[in-house]
Amino acid sequence: ERERRGRREESIASHRIAARRGALLFFSMAAACRAGGVCCTTHVTNVNANALSSTTTTTTSLRRRRRNESKSKSKSFVPAVLRSDQSPVPEGIDEVKLWVDANLSRTLGGGVVNTRSGPGGSGWAQTYVLEMKKGGKLFAKLARGRDKQMFEGEYEGLNAMEGTGAIGVPKAFHYDDLYGSTSGSWILMDFVDMYGSLDQAKLGLALGLMHSAEPLRDEAVEGSFGFHVENTIGATPQPNGWMDSWVDFYRERRLLHQLKLTQDSKLLRLGDKALERMDEVFGDLEVKPSILHGDLWSGNVAADKNGKPVIFDPACYYGHHEAEFGMSWCANFTEHFWGAYREIIPQESGFKERLQLYKLYHYLNHLNLFGGSYYYQCESILKQFN
Repeated sequence: ERERRGRREESIASHRIAARRGALLFFSMAAACRAGGVCCTTHVTNVNANALSSTTTTTTSLRRRRRNESKSKSKSFVPAVLRSDQSPVPEGIDEVKLWVDANLSRTLGGGVVNTRSGPGGSGWAQTYVLEMKKGGKLFAKLARGRDKQMFEGEYEGLNAMEGTGAIGVPKAFHYDDLYGSTSGSWILMDFVDMYGSLDQAKLGLALGLMHSAEPLRDEAVEGSFGFHVENTIGATPQPNGWMDSWVDFYRERRLLHQLKLTQDSKLLRLGDKALERMDEVFGDLEVKPSILHGDLWSGNVAADKNGKPVIFDPACYYGHHEAEFGMSWCANFTEHFWGAYREIIPQESGFKERLQLYKLYHYLNHLNLFGGSYYYQCESILKQFN
């Protein structure tokens, strides 16, 4: 009777372990299929083969323990690919590692061997550095409770700027939702060691070349302003629907959008008159679409270890190159920057007046994000155009 009960307990334990394996393999295959690519199938097949080959060893180990102990507990099975002792289900950064191992391990150096907290981050996002077997590094950003649209705009913007070849930009590889029990999304890009000394002249030259580059989108080539996806400026939604007129785009998609978000009757009243004057302010100025970083301040600019300027955390769209300097009040551009930039794009008449309207957009956004300390700047600029 004791032998019969022992065999029955062994059978139950084996089935439980097999069930855990099956659930893990199903999740790994589902995550890989979502990532796409032939490499995903090969990767999961290898995990499956390893799991199946370990069945006999696990069962034998249980039997040995049964002979020596009247009671024993089986250990949870965790595939090595997850590199986690906490949970058998990929959580957060482990999902990113699964995607890297399935899609980039061959081209970037043998898969992820270590993960550590990365620089930056915020109240809604965490950052990680993924170290590859052959020495390369990747940078991942995870946003809890936000879907992948949060990172779609950043992904498209980074690649649009990088596509000009004019300035250092981290190459973006992928973005997706988190599919485990933790809701959220993530984006993956090259890791850049940004410890070099920033040369303002190099930055001005590189930015001028980026603004002068041929647009990569057909809509912009044909003279329209906007972007093919919506994005955010900070945490504020930024509409980017294409428009043929720059003045109309900036009036409706930028200033009026932010003014409505304030829900302030005084600013809205001042805004009505200021927006009416925009046609007069721009006059017959010819504006060509340039790819813009969109949120260019000192916190989003650095230099890599070779001294090459690097820009990141964009809010990209195709617009007037002068609009790039709406955050100049927080960018510390020097005379060396402006001298180099103006060698590529000379200053046009009326720049200082238009710059106030470009600053207004960012002051309004800061008012909507951070509150009343920016109210005076918004009111002051609006009164200049009343």
